[in-house]
Amino acid sequence: MTNQNIILTGFMGTGKTTVGKLLANMLEYKFVDTDEIIMSRSLMTISEIFKSRGEAAFRQMERELALELSKQNRLVISTGGGMLLDSYNAEILEGKNEQSSEIKGKIFSLFADVDEILTRVSSDSTIERPLLKVDNPKERITRLLQERKESYERFIQINTTNITPEVVCKVIINMLD
Repeated sequence: MTNQNIILTGFMGTGKTTVGKLLANMLEYKFVDTDEIIMSRSLMTISEIFKSRGEAAFRQMERELALELSKQNRLVISTGGGMLLDSYNAEILEGKNEQSSEIKGKIFSLFADVDEILTRVSSDSTIERPLLKVDNPKERITRLLQERKESYERFIQINTTNITPEVVCKVIINMLD
């Protein structure tokens, strides 16, 4: 096992936070959630940041945070669903950018089928999901997954549909060795 960071990306409801916390515990790494850090520092929800400062400001916060986290090691990083759609952030976190530190990170893209995602996000009332505040959330999930498919597929794919978080963690750990 190396000291590299493990970065989890993927659409909402694919298990990034649940798997990330469990994985960090198993590996004795520190867990960080990029959206949580941004909200804590700005004292606003993601929705409030988008409304008051705009998406460009939020994306800049993500870029600055990616650079900051790339200089640390032994992290399991759960990214917001759109953070690694920006190839700059992915390159920084993987250690492939001249601004990165020498610490390499490995990115895993978690995915699940649409019905599983809808079930998971519908049962989690603790997180505000502004993208799904529409008449037909299943249709919206399907469309967003299609739009992001190419970006998510640049990374190692792990299907979390009907698989326990513990099994997903074991799969990731086996891929690290």
